[in-house]
Amino acid sequence: MSEDDAARRSRLNGLKLRALVRDHLGVDEVPEASEFAPGAALLADGDAWVLLDDQPGGRLGAALLWAMRNGANGVHVVAESATGQLARRAGAFEMPVEVWHADGRALLPALAEPLPDAPDVPAHHESFRQLIVDGGAEPSVEHGVLVGEVRGLEVCRVADDPHTDTTRLEVGVGAHDREAFQMLHGDVPAVESLARIVDTVARHRAVDAPQHPLNRLGAERFVRWRIVDDPSLVGLESVHAVAPPVPRTNLKDPVPCVALGDGPDGPQVVVCSSGVDLDLVPFAADAAAAHDGSLLFVLPERDRVRAVDELAGALRRPTSFATL
Repeated sequence: MSEDDAARRSRLNGLKLRALVRDHLGVDEVPEASEFAPGAALLADGDAWVLLDDQPGGRLGAALLWAMRNGANGVHVVAESATGQLARRAGAFEMPVEVWHADGRALLPALAEPLPDAPDVPAHHESFRQLIVDGGAEPSVEHGVLVGEVRGLEVCRVADDPHTDTTRLEVGVGAHDREAFQMLHGDVPAVESLARIVDTVARHRAVDAPQHPLNRLGAERFVRWRIVDDPSLVGLESVHAVAPPVPRTNLKDPVPCVALGDGPDGPQVVVCSSGVDLDLVPFAADAAAAHDGSLLFVLPERDRVRAVDELAGALRRPTSFATL
């Protein structure tokens, strides 16, 4: 999107938010909207109103931070999609948060949707677990999908082929890589193909390895792998990986990941991240809802910024940080 297009969209979002708030409150005028990307925000009668435009499900942290830094008493979050997820996560914060679903010019109260139930791995997929181990990868299950990982990076997954009605172990990093690998090396036994890619990935997934696409992908999951491998890095006695509260949609986009740990202070829900992510804390609210224990955020030292600390401090659940 060009700068002109972005500026035009920002103005339109500001006008849209003002009209929605004006109609909802039944007043003749509301303050001008402030710049808030992507969307718009304004203060009215001491409350923040924030319109989330692009990918609203992952923008609650930004909305809360704007409200907190502008001295709001509470925040009204407005979106046209993902309002069920936003409403669920909103309840984890001390600040009053109301989520509204925008339907034309009307604002409807959003209903918090429950966390999805994770399906079991199909029985015929489980038969590939040993093949993953034989190829040198670590089996991992998330929301009914069996994959193999190398230091947190997915390198294979078990999949059904709807065209041939067969099940196979697809080798590669990401959907496109798996498809290309199958086309080029379809006649090579899966365990041999997997062993080769495991060796390549392992060389790049190391603390002292130079920058490479294989260590930029899933960097947050490499953080988790490090503390599973050595829990003492974060003062814990044991750590094991668990599935995220909601399924990942792809490998390309960074998404926090979850583990459960035990230590001197009892059970911990560990949420790992890499990079500055304002939605880390709302994501962690989902993880906390799914598991018992205090919240422990683990991230690289450079990525612990004041904004994330402010959002973590606004949670109802006790939180702490550890950096690597």
